[in-house]
Amino acid sequence: MAAAAAAAGAPSAAAAAAAAPAAHQDSMNALRSAALRRSAPHWATAAAAASSFFSPPFRPRRCRCHRAPAPPAAARTARSRADAKARAKLLMQAEPRDPWLASLSLLPAEDSAAADAAPTGWAIGVDPDTSGAVAVLSPDGSSQVFDNPFVHIVVSEVIRKRLDTKSIIQLLRGLDAPPGTTAYIEKSSPFPTDGKLGWWSTGFSYGLWIASLVASGFSVVPVASQTWKAYFGLSRSESPKDDSRQAASILFPDKAVSLKLKKHHGRAEALLLAAYGKGLMLPSGKFSRT
Repeated sequence: MAAAAAAAGAPSAAAAAAAAPAAHQDSMNALRSAALRRSAPHWATAAAAASSFFSPPFRPRRCRCHRAPAPPAAARTARSRADAKARAKLLMQAEPRDPWLASLSLLPAEDSAAADAAPTGWAIGVDPDTSGAVAVLSPDGSSQVFDNPFVHIVVSEVIRKRLDTKSIIQLLRGLDAPPGTTAYIEKSSPFPTDGKLGWWSTGFSYGLWIASLVASGFSVVPVASQTWKAYFGLSRSESPKDDSRQAASILFPDKAVSLKLKKHHGRAEALLLAAYGKGLMLPSGKFSRT
């Protein structure tokens, strides 16, 4: 009986031993499934955040406006010329009201006698740099050009050139041009690579020449370098200083000897500024830009 009972209990023990790992495995699978279900929303949230981070902040919108067709080239040219004339007219009307431009002359606009006494046929051109010059054109077509007087000073242990104020006043007083003559001076336009000292020197020379001309009784008209260079066809030149000397030699052949060196570009620019103010133009076919 005992042996039979032992034999009968052996299969039941073996079955229980075999069922125990299966039950343990089922419980582990259930726990794993529950953990995955709980973590699924977190993964979804992280994926949504990543997609929103890498997606563009906005969607491009299509322009539904109907654009008018572009006008023909001839119409655009005529319109641009008309706009340029309108802007020039506005500038001419605004210049007399500009207090700074009005201060560049000792001849008040309301004084008719002084305005009638203003000389005609005279013009002065000034390149205000230390390497520049001043030129005078008379009504009979003769011309004079003088280098800017300067002195040497020491700045930060470096010898530099500065304009000589006293000599400039003496030079202007000795000119044949009568008081009221218009002086065309090139506007100060320092280059970004000039540095602080270069910018200071350029502005100092420009202001000194304006003050000296006004104090000497001349009317001053600032002219941008792009303006007078475009007038003579010198814009976008590869060697503007050489072209300036060539153009000045053509307009003033008697000054060709004094313009033959590269360092004489200041004389050439002063002559061209005076010629611009007087309305002189280069003969066609004689000037070839380099």
